[in-house]
Amino acid sequence: MNHEQLSKLLTKVSEGRLTVDQALEQLKDFGTKELGYASIDTHRELRTGYPEVIFGQGKTPEQVAGIVGFMLTRENNILATRVNEDIYVKVREICPEAIYNPMARTITMKRSETSMPETFISIITAGTSDLPVAEEAAVTAEIFGNRVERVVDVGVAGIHRLYNKLSLIRQARVHIVVAGMEGALPSIVGGLVDKPVIAVPTSIGYGANFGGLSALLGMLTSCASGISVVNIDNGFGAGFLASMINRL
Repeated sequence: MNHEQLSKLLTKVSEGRLTVDQALEQLKDFGTKELGYASIDTHRELRTGYPEVIFGQGKTPEQVAGIVGFMLTRENNILATRVNEDIYVKVREICPEAIYNPMARTITMKRSETSMPETFISIITAGTSDLPVAEEAAVTAEIFGNRVERVVDVGVAGIHRLYNKLSLIRQARVHIVVAGMEGALPSIVGGLVDKPVIAVPTSIGYGANFGGLSALLGMLTSCASGISVVNIDNGFGAGFLASMINRL
C-alpha cells in the first residue's frame, strides 16, 4: 500500500465511512518491502500476531544482514534461524546487540518487551544429541515472550529419569518433546500429562533411523492422544506452535 492509498484509507476513517477495525482488515493484505533478493512481509504481525522470521539456510551473510537492516527500522523483536557464525559476524556489523546461539543456530535481537504469561512451556529431550533442535525450539519460544523449562536427556533407555522430573513437567501448559532413534518419548509423555504435546522427530540415529524418518513415523502413529507432530528437526515450528498455545 503506497502513501496515496493509505491517505485515502485514513480519510475514510476520519469521515466515518470506515471503522478502525474495517481499516485494519484492509491493511492486513498489504505491506511488503522489496529488497531484490527478498520480499519482506511487513504486516505479518498484524495478521498473525507474530513478526516474520528470517530463515537463514541458503542465504548469504550479506542477504541476511540486508533483511535485518530493514527489520531494524521497526520495533519488532527479530529472530533468524539456521544461521552460521559467518552470518552472525555480518549481522553484528549493523546490530552489535545481536545474540548468537551456536547450538540452536539462531540470532536474536530483542527490541521490545513482550508480556509473558504466567504459564510456561516444557521442552523435553530424549538425549543430549537432540539438544540443537530443542534449543532452536526454546529460543523461538523465548523471543516470542514465553518462559521455557528445559528437561534434558530423559529418553526411554532410562525412563526413570523422566519420572524424576514429572512434578515439573506436569505444571507446564504445553510440552515440546524432542527425540530421534525410534521416537518413542512423546508417546510416553502423552500418556502421563493432561496438556498438549508437540512431538519433534530428529535425524539422530543409526542407519535404520533413515535420517529421522523412523522417529517421524513413530510419532505420527502414536497411540497416545493429544499429540501433534512437526517435521524432522523442525525446532522452530514446535517453538512457534507452543508459543501460540501458551499465549492463548
